[in-house]
Formats: sequence, structure tokens, C-alpha cells
Amino acid sequence: MATLHVLSHSPFTDSRLSSCLRILGNQDALLLCGDAVYALQASSAQRQALELMPESIALYALDEDVRARGLVHPGRLTLVDYPAFVALSCQYDKVNTWL
Repeated sequence: MATLHVLSHSPFTDSRLSSCLRILGNQDALLLCGDAVYALQASSAQRQALELMPESIALYALDEDVRARGLVHPGRLTLVDYPAFVALSCQYDKVNTWL
């Protein structure tokens, strides 16, 4: 069962990102939004962890949040808008929002 994991909290304030990365399955996807996009900061341990994820795990981020924070994203990341976020939510069997 494929799951879309949605993170919105800064990876520098708690361990949600690292907890999520530990349980991602090969069919899963990770969507960063809000302050979670700070995980994309160049040379951070969080970005390195994202870049080391297996290629089978899709990585997405909300375009508006990445642009608002002036971040450069890795090539394997797909930027999405809100309609694409909704489409992803329908595409996966489950959506797990890390509150």
C-alpha cells in the first residue's frame, strides 16, 4: 500500500523528518510543504538525507513554499502546485500528514 507522507514542520525544530525517512517504503512518496522545505537547504544534513533516499521514493515540494524561502531544490525533487498536491493525495492509497 503506497503512502504519501506530508511534512510541514521545520526539520530543525523536531525529529519528524528523520522519523518519516525511517519508515518510508519503496512505493511511498514524500511531500514537503510549509517550513518543511527548509530541509532543502544546501549542505544541510537534512538535504543529504533526502538525496540519499532510494530513487523509487518520489520526492515533492510545494513550489510556492520553495520559492517563498528562496531555496534551490535538488534535481530529483518535483515541484508541485496545490492542484497537483490534491492529485497526489488521490493517487496514493493513504496520506499520512505528520502533525
